[in-house]
Amino acid sequence: MSSHSGTLLHRLLLPVLVLTLLVVVVLALAVGAVPVPMHKVVGVLLSGAGLPLDMEFTSTEAAVVQNIRLPRVLMGLLVGGSLAVCGAALQGLFRNPLADPALVGVSSGAALGAVSVIVLSQGILQPLAQLLGLYLLPLAAFIGGVVTTLIVYRLAQSERGVPVATLLLAGIAIGALSGAGTGLLTYLSDDFQLRTLTFWTMGSLGGATWSKLGVAAVLMLLSIMLIPTQARALNAILLGESEAMHLGFDLERVKRRLIVLVALGVGAAVSVSGIIGFLGLVTPHLIRLLVGPDHRQLLPASALAGAILLLLADLFARTVVAPSELPIGIVTALVGGPFFLWLLIRFRNQGSVAA
Repeated sequence: MSSHSGTLLHRLLLPVLVLTLLVVVVLALAVGAVPVPMHKVVGVLLSGAGLPLDMEFTSTEAAVVQNIRLPRVLMGLLVGGSLAVCGAALQGLFRNPLADPALVGVSSGAALGAVSVIVLSQGILQPLAQLLGLYLLPLAAFIGGVVTTLIVYRLAQSERGVPVATLLLAGIAIGALSGAGTGLLTYLSDDFQLRTLTFWTMGSLGGATWSKLGVAAVLMLLSIMLIPTQARALNAILLGESEAMHLGFDLERVKRRLIVLVALGVGAAVSVSGIIGFLGLVTPHLIRLLVGPDHRQLLPASALAGAILLLLADLFARTVVAPSELPIGIVTALVGGPFFLWLLIRFRNQGSVAA
């Protein structure tokens, strides 16, 4: 790629991604069991925003767009953006393009929290289930993800700070323990519980409602907005930790901020959508292949691309076997699995998996 074409790509990538996201959002709102023409979708959205146009649409079409599809699309946008930007941040922190949010234990911790509620809500957690109702499961998943990540960070901490290699090993160990707890609870579950937790661990946006978005949307939006503020520090880390410190960055503070933001963003995403694999791995690497490792471009572009990819995956999941619905995790795994294998082969041929 010539320097001129490379510069042009850097300039155009974010505007192109924004326009693509807008088109995909309208498409996702239009397609479904009750098809709504795209121009009517735009009319409903503008009318809801207080900008009515001279477009006729029925009350049924307005209800389908505003009350059923819009919460789902917004959830997909935030979940996809959050997972992708968190994955990009961790790949920069670990200096390894094969890193993803699962490495710090947040996904496995969230899964343990959710499975605990599904299996134990008729037992020792029944009082909480009666008090919190449908909010208990996403709350438990969020708490599980954040607590697990904080444990990983604490285990990796030493007098010299938090070595990235130790953080990685602690995440793998705690993830294995969380997986063992999830497996034990799965073994103890009955048939109905097993079906519920199996569907949850495969990921879905099907349960999206305005009330369910709530606090989770705020936390995901915070991670999407605040992680890019650490772009310069991540660029310095690419040179090595000692070089980054010589450039004046407080690396321990940067690590704490990133780990907390990743825990909040991924914990909130998993709490409302279940486990959606590969998105945090594949999306940042795709963007990196286009614009290189500069996190000032990589982080916002990854967030936009993650939102686009998840909305497209959800659109495929709810239309390919309509009126039934595929778990979205199956779709992302079908795409992400081969891409991950390609990455492994590519880095094996280069003799390293390090960035």
